[in-house]
Amino acid sequence: MTRPTLLHPASLPDAGQAPANTPPDRIFLRDHVVEAEIGAFQAERGVRQRVRFTIVADLAPHPVAAGCDDVDTILSYDLLLDAIRAEMMGRRINLLETLAEGIAARVLAHGGVAAVHVTIEKLDRVPGTLGVEITRTRPRAVPLEALPVAVPENALVALLDGAALAVAHDLSARLDALVALGPAVLCVDAPGAPRGHVPAAVQRRLDLLAFEQAAWRLAARDPRCVVVDSRTELDWGLRNGQVSVWAPSKIVVDARDDTPPAPLAMAALAPWLARRLGIGRMARLGAAGLEVANLD
Repeated sequence: MTRPTLLHPASLPDAGQAPANTPPDRIFLRDHVVEAEIGAFQAERGVRQRVRFTIVADLAPHPVAAGCDDVDTILSYDLLLDAIRAEMMGRRINLLETLAEGIAARVLAHGGVAAVHVTIEKLDRVPGTLGVEITRTRPRAVPLEALPVAVPENALVALLDGAALAVAHDLSARLDALVALGPAVLCVDAPGAPRGHVPAAVQRRLDLLAFEQAAWRLAARDPRCVVVDSRTELDWGLRNGQVSVWAPSKIVVDARDDTPPAPLAMAALAPWLARRLGIGRMARLGAAGLEVANLD
């Protein structure tokens, strides 16, 4: 499955824009070395060689609000790594020029990038390096649709019975069986905060904190589990084999009215998260064992 990337606005208000002569903000990936079979010469066939990538992306004007330190509001560096992986995946490439053009087009497909500079070097062909360097801006970019971020086809969101797992002596084995099914985001259910005489918005926050406490308790029992709260980290974990345990407050609060109605229950939040991530499978792990089903 794929989902569209988070795009920065295509058009921005005039107010607050930087003067035209202000250098752009940039993100970069420098000296990233991979081994690959690449090259047009016969001597390069069947041989893996080191290839070094440097990518610098000029960002479209999109000033970050003062004091904002939220990973989901900025363009992720994973965009640059993903562009390399996608262009090299499943095929042999003869020309560095072809590879550079493909990488540039994929980076420029993101709405937050105004220009990209791509340098690719072969490190093992001659003493020193040889390679290609290109700069592309939107008018010169190969047209592509908005770059999707791949979600593994076998990814799943798992609803865990926190009370059952808290007393389970075979927690590690149960998690082994779960992660063997595919990259997973774990959502730990727990009793919500006791109903009190507080406003609904406050009760909502207390319920979310109860779920987060359950997530941290699970992570304390198994070192594979990493508690995460941002969409960026969840996406990264699914693509890189991390066992992510969802701390829901940030995503739920940021979603405002697009969340299940109160009273909050993880049984409703877990499938809601799965749909937001573009995941079609749900697992349930509790006292009765492990069950897996497709979402409608």
